[in-house]
Amino acid sequence: MRMMLKKKVVVLTGAGISAESGLQTFRGLDGLWEGYKVEDVASPEGFRLDPQMVLEFYNQRRSACIAAKPNEAHLALVDLESKYEVNIITQNIDDLHERAGSKRILHLHGEIRKARSTLYPEDVYPIDGCVLNIGDRCPRGTQLRPHVVWFGEPVPNMNKAYVLTQDADILIVIGTSLQVYPAANLIHEIKSTCRTYVVDPSADSLRLKEDVLIMAEKATVALPKLVKDLMN
Repeated sequence: MRMMLKKKVVVLTGAGISAESGLQTFRGLDGLWEGYKVEDVASPEGFRLDPQMVLEFYNQRRSACIAAKPNEAHLALVDLESKYEVNIITQNIDDLHERAGSKRILHLHGEIRKARSTLYPEDVYPIDGCVLNIGDRCPRGTQLRPHVVWFGEPVPNMNKAYVLTQDADILIVIGTSLQVYPAANLIHEIKSTCRTYVVDPSADSLRLKEDVLIMAEKATVALPKLVKDLMN
């Protein structure tokens, strides 16, 4: 007897899902860019000019990430794995999806709880605790930096994200303005038969195709309902 293959769900998550766990967004009025120029804390040039400031900026973010907990939206996506093959593509650098229990997670913009060599970007290491300091070096002797994709740098996992999205039966977009490229292109990569849901309080203001199903609510409200519908 042939086994039934699970349908493939791809979930694209942005800052909105983590904001409900108390993590500030970069672009909000109270966001972490406030008081900083983007190029100072999120570019290779900024790191070369003032590495101490950049490391401290991400130390603060890392501390907030460790203190935060997965919310109902993160947990609902885990439940979906019992019926579907779920792949999460996240623009977020926190580890809330991992701690919720999701199994397949692709980080587009890096991971705040990891560091990488400034000279050998393929050398990536977990950070013990929340602090990365000047003088912290990789085994090959180079200074470590946050394992985060900065402005002007390539997005190494983008091709993997395209492949996953092109094969999806269902695409769920959560908590993103679809204004950050190249990640915003993913919604245009789906096959014609793919069902698409967009979950965000501001979803009504986005320019989306008519066949996109919009849930203009917070992720913690909409996701449990959507997952329940998909499971039934």
